[in-house]
Amino acid sequence: MGTIINYVKEYGDYTFSEKPLSEVDSLVLCQFAYLKFDGMVPDIGKNTEAVDLQYLLQHEDYDKLYAFKPYREKNTKLFTAIAQSKRFGNMKLKNYVNQIEPEKETQFSAITFQLSDDIFYVAYRGTDENIVGWKEDLNLAFSEPAPGQVMSVEYLNRAAGEFPENFYIGGHSKGGNLAVYASMNCKKDIQDRITTIFCHDGPGFRPEVKEKCGYADIESRIMRTIPHSSLVGMILYSEGSYRVVESKYMGLMQHDPYSWLIDGDDFQVVKRVHSSAMFRDKALNEWILSLSQEQMHIFIDTLYDVAMASESDNLVDFTVNWKRSIHGIMEAVKSVDAETKQIMGDMIKALFEMLSQHVKEELQIKGQMQKNKLDEGINYLEHILKK
Repeated sequence: MGTIINYVKEYGDYTFSEKPLSEVDSLVLCQFAYLKFDGMVPDIGKNTEAVDLQYLLQHEDYDKLYAFKPYREKNTKLFTAIAQSKRFGNMKLKNYVNQIEPEKETQFSAITFQLSDDIFYVAYRGTDENIVGWKEDLNLAFSEPAPGQVMSVEYLNRAAGEFPENFYIGGHSKGGNLAVYASMNCKKDIQDRITTIFCHDGPGFRPEVKEKCGYADIESRIMRTIPHSSLVGMILYSEGSYRVVESKYMGLMQHDPYSWLIDGDDFQVVKRVHSSAMFRDKALNEWILSLSQEQMHIFIDTLYDVAMASESDNLVDFTVNWKRSIHGIMEAVKSVDAETKQIMGDMIKALFEMLSQHVKEELQIKGQMQKNKLDEGINYLEHILKK
């Protein structure tokens, strides 16, 4: 079993006319979209020719592509494999956007890949290391569109308006959510040209959003893939088809595209999401949908303020400097007013109770041990909130 890097190396000699674009190809492109193309790929709206991979390889700022250090080695290997392949080696890149606006709680990035004369792929980047992007992920649970969702529609209308061909669209994590949202809300003539919408472990939508935006009009073109113990991809998603991919990791690390296992030229697919994840996801979605818009705002804003109190602006620094982060968080919790603390407590307690109930129902005897632990968590939470 290999990864997307092994896939590119093994099947890179096939052109897209010989072997049509697949879900694995889509994940390759969505991971490639995480690279920092700032200053190298033309911005959207500029009448500039698309650039090829050789241009990037020879660019004086080439090393900045890998600014996100935790994935530097793997992303470098992926780029090398892509550039040396017949399948991806001749593709061109254009219409790059990368906007981080903390005051608007927005992190938005997208790029258009031209794989051949008539094959285009619009890719939305998921959440990277910035804490503002993490908060925007949480904001997707609202009924009103998040700023990034609005920007995804604007981007698609402009980018796809530059070429007449049918095209693919997709993203990983938040990027998958943006790809679906943009496809629902773009201009009708552009929507009609979408061949396939790829959503790789991306969160879903509240029922009222799907109904308002015409989700049913594009549902048959959505191809969803999620890892074995998916959490992110099952948020606000309880219906429809999806493929479950095996991962070499457990837990939240399965969200990493490099952990998804490839068997030949396709994902290693399993029958269903891990049983322990199923009841967790169901309870989490019930909890989210039970909250009012005001409650969600309070909960997310408070979590964000607490995280920012760590004096880190990205999740990497937050983790590396964990002692400083924890100190800042504890100070921030002390400053939360009594009313907010009570609301936070009530909501978290409701989540614990839903999880406990699902454990009891679905895991029966084995679940009783887990239920006891959750009950202990509820008691501890109440103790903390009284301080």
